[in-house]
Amino acid sequence: MPRVGLTPDQVVDHALALIDDQGTEALTLASVAARAGVATPSLYKHVSGGLAELRRLVAVRVTEELADRLAEAAVGRSGDDAVTALLRAYQAYAGEHPHRYTALPQAPHPDDDLTRAATRLVGVIIAVLRGYGLDGPEAIHAARTLRALAHGFASLSIAGAFQLTEDPTTTHDRLVTTLTTGLRSWPKGKEQSAAPARTAERPAPERLDG
Repeated sequence: MPRVGLTPDQVVDHALALIDDQGTEALTLASVAARAGVATPSLYKHVSGGLAELRRLVAVRVTEELADRLAEAAVGRSGDDAVTALLRAYQAYAGEHPHRYTALPQAPHPDDDLTRAATRLVGVIIAVLRGYGLDGPEAIHAARTLRALAHGFASLSIAGAFQLTEDPTTTHDRLVTTLTTGLRSWPKGKEQSAAPARTAERPAPERLDG
């Protein structure tokens, strides 16, 4: 029988703690089992697919965490305020969990749970962009732009790329301003017209864009 009290969610908790401490390269069944206080073969009772399944579960959890963080930051806000809050929350998550962030998948995946989590993450972004009157193809283009900005800055920060003395936070603020300025003048599709800014709500799932 599996160890009393140990669940798949708790196995993922141990995996994330290991990643936070040592990076994604350190993730093995043996290392997670040691943290959980069980023999390595016992983990298969909780993650039957072994290390591949554990990596998938970690990816799902990290995606869900980031989606939650972004939704919480944007809810009740609209327009530039919502985008600014969302991007700051994104960067804060990456800064607080740099190793965990590297486990975040950036492309669609055939797995249902991971697709659902990733679709929700993109849905939060799409919901915020509706405040600029964007929908359809132009919303997708804008969402790709926002994701590229957020992921690029987070990845460079985590890699230690910003070595000059100027404060990276100020750079990030300038980047956010550049994006919000662009969004206010973003091209509308032929069937779209400018709409008043709408307050962000917790969004329904949207189509995942790769």
